[in-house]
Amino acid sequence: MLIATYDKLLVVVSLLVAILASYTALDMAERINTTASQHGRAARWWLAGGAVAMGLGIWSMHFIGMLAFRLPIALGYDAGITALSLVIAIAVSGFALWIVTRPELPTRRLLGSALFMGIGIACMHYTGMAALRMQPGIAYDLFLFLASVAIAIAASAAALWIAFSLRRNTPHVKAARGGASVVMGIAIFGMHYTGMGAASFSRDSICLSAREGMAPGWLAVLIIVVTLAALTIALLTSVLDARLESRTAKLARSLAAANEELTQMVLHDQLTRLPNRTLLEDRLNQAINKAAREQGHFALMFMDLDGFKAINDSLGHHVGDRLLVEVAQRLTSSSRANDTVARLGGDEFVILVDLNTPEDAMGVAEKLVEAVNQPFKVDQHELRVSASVGIAIYPEDGATRHDLVINADAAMYHTKRSGRNGYHFFEPSMNANAQQQLQWLQDLRVALERGQFRLVYQPKFSLPAGPVLGAEALLRWEHPVHGLVAPDQFIGLAERSGLILPIGAWVLDEACRQMREWFALGYVDWTMSVNLSALQFADPHLLEVVRTTLERHQLPPPCLTLEVTESTAMHDTEASLQTLRQIADLGVEISIDDFGTGYSSLLYLKRLPANELKIDRGFVRELRQGGEDAAIVSAIVALGRTLNLRIVAEGVETVEQQDFLTAAGCDALQGYLMGRPMTPELFLQTMRERHKSAA
Repeated sequence: MLIATYDKLLVVVSLLVAILASYTALDMAERINTTASQHGRAARWWLAGGAVAMGLGIWSMHFIGMLAFRLPIALGYDAGITALSLVIAIAVSGFALWIVTRPELPTRRLLGSALFMGIGIACMHYTGMAALRMQPGIAYDLFLFLASVAIAIAASAAALWIAFSLRRNTPHVKAARGGASVVMGIAIFGMHYTGMGAASFSRDSICLSAREGMAPGWLAVLIIVVTLAALTIALLTSVLDARLESRTAKLARSLAAANEELTQMVLHDQLTRLPNRTLLEDRLNQAINKAAREQGHFALMFMDLDGFKAINDSLGHHVGDRLLVEVAQRLTSSSRANDTVARLGGDEFVILVDLNTPEDAMGVAEKLVEAVNQPFKVDQHELRVSASVGIAIYPEDGATRHDLVINADAAMYHTKRSGRNGYHFFEPSMNANAQQQLQWLQDLRVALERGQFRLVYQPKFSLPAGPVLGAEALLRWEHPVHGLVAPDQFIGLAERSGLILPIGAWVLDEACRQMREWFALGYVDWTMSVNLSALQFADPHLLEVVRTTLERHQLPPPCLTLEVTESTAMHDTEASLQTLRQIADLGVEISIDDFGTGYSSLLYLKRLPANELKIDRGFVRELRQGGEDAAIVSAIVALGRTLNLRIVAEGVETVEQQDFLTAAGCDALQGYLMGRPMTPELFLQTMRERHKSAA
């Protein structure tokens, strides 16, 4: 028998190739499994590429092992038979990768696949041995032959189970895959050299492929280089693709998170995180559809907080916001999981309640009112508010979203008018007032474009002699049906609807236009006072509106006085100070209106760039010598003198009031005693007559 030897370097190389091929196969299984769940076509390409890379790796390990084999005769390998062994390796690898990427791998399928794969690997090995074309043929030891086949089957079973278990990219999978590839490589290595050990060659054997086939020397180098290159490229491609997929998945998660955050912003109130009007409308539609199908009931409850405005004005918007958040949390905890608590804005909340019977709404409303009535602790302040609730029941109080909303709102306002702190169910009689409010709102929307607003002017007189200082512009609405409407009947509605902004801009423009006429007539010492609402004062475009209006009518800024109520000026004091300073920087004068009715801090008051304090008419109306109001008026005058401010008293209707205010040291008076609000023509005529009589 011929004595066989092995090239130790090639043996080591064959083991390394087996380990590298095993790792590549495991990595390919993960790529195929990942792409199969997302892109079927890409998975097929990965399966084909993986089969070639894995088959080439396994075949190379076996063939390098054969090239490491040495006999004392010349050896060569038949190209066709060698190629056939490579095809078998690729086919077996493709089958193995397909098996491990199935959703499940039961024991029966595992054993059957291992048997098929093990026999296939054995066929590849012994086909490669046949490429020697030995004469006489190779004799095999039956025990070692069967052992090699058994090792191939066992190695295949282990490889399939390991590849199936490690096909997902889980934590620490890289380290586990590395260890598993070593085990698989050694198993394949063992199968090959067991098969080689089974072969025996007679002493007179010759290799027919030595002359016509491929010589082992250069072939070993070529196969090693090509195999290592192919496996490295396949592995790098897999790693880069996995990294790209990981980044794509991360980007997709970021995009999903951004979409979720955007949806949260679009559908939820930013302060309380409750559903907003948009989401409420959607859930209300769903509730209507469900109740219509099941002939069920639900309640729509409108809630407004009583006393919230006073807290917000006196303690600042930051405390008010914290209070709203606390109220939202309390309403949510007092509601069931299938109910919806939403915030429409300001201190208005809406609760959508699923009901078994309409009578159940009473218990829910009582629970919500009681929850709000409990004191709140905000920034060391113990705050108390109450809730006015209006309830509309589907379908009794409306079969559409619009009807339910209108009727619940009407019931809520009825609760407010009835003393607040409670609830009322909707009744048809409430709708008349709701419809009236809606009609007023519609009329108000068209009043500006149809020119129904007018300005009247009330004179302001200097003390003690009494010359005219100027006028205060007062708004009136000439309604086509109701006649002349006073501001207290529509200003609140204009503020709630936001129409006060265009109306206020028109008042400012018309007042400046009128002042320009008087200015051209020589009344250059007069000033025009215009009231600003809280909504106007908070408008970020206010400064630009004032500047452009003055430029349009070519008025010097000191001709204009803007009146801001004390409570408006004290709301968010730092922002108010900035706005007032910007107005003052234009040269426009500032008057603090209704002084004494708010919650001014002297610390902030002395920082206000104001020119004038107006004593509220409420103090003047009840003015009696020695009374509380007299003391308050005297204190305000003293305060104004200290701060170097002009003091104006409004609402003067009697000579006694005039005498007291004059003696107290007021700088100017305004009221019916001296002059009622009048048209610009009558104002000019009256002032001229007064000037003549004084002369």
